Amino acid sequence: MIFRKATEADLDAVEAGYTELLTHERDHGAWTAWKLGVYPTRASARTALEAGELYVLELEDGSLPVSVILGRTQPEEYASIPWQIPADGDRALVVHTLCVRPSASGRGLGKETVRQILAEARRQGCAAVRLDTGSQNKPAVGLYTGQGFTLAGTGSVQLGGQIPHAGQVFLEHAV
Repeated sequence: MIFRKATEADLDAVEAGYTELLTHERDHGAWTAWKLGVYPTRASARTALEAGELYVLELEDGSLPVSVILGRTQPEEYASIPWQIPADGDRALVVHTLCVRPSASGRGLGKETVRQILAEARRQGCAAVRLDTGSQNKPAVGLYTGQGFTLAGTGSVQLGGQIPHAGQVFLEHAV
């Protein structure tokens, strides 16, 4: 497995991953508050790619079952959270839109991606990794807390700047 920055050639696979996840949630029940055709989309992936913030986990067969956006800008909602790990300014790596294709779930790829995110934060000289996820998203909350993330607070966000969501938990991990 290789965790790397995405390229233009990866956008089809990233978009297909979003579509697979959101179609699966439509048909089997949703954990996320994301919405097919609203967020995440190819356009949001392209914006992250152009900013150098889109990453993928590439398997030996060349498939890309996981994508994630990693940025150094903390959303304005983060200012009101009582973070325990000092990481003002760009000293935190912020996780957005971690997407594991349902067809690849149960193989430890989410855990591997979180390990790679922590390693990337160390490479970038960050003090912390921060993120928010819906409290209803039990798989995501379990993934992150199982990898040592701790609860810093709860609140509301605008997912992708477009979907209001009041049930967010804010998690952090020291680097």
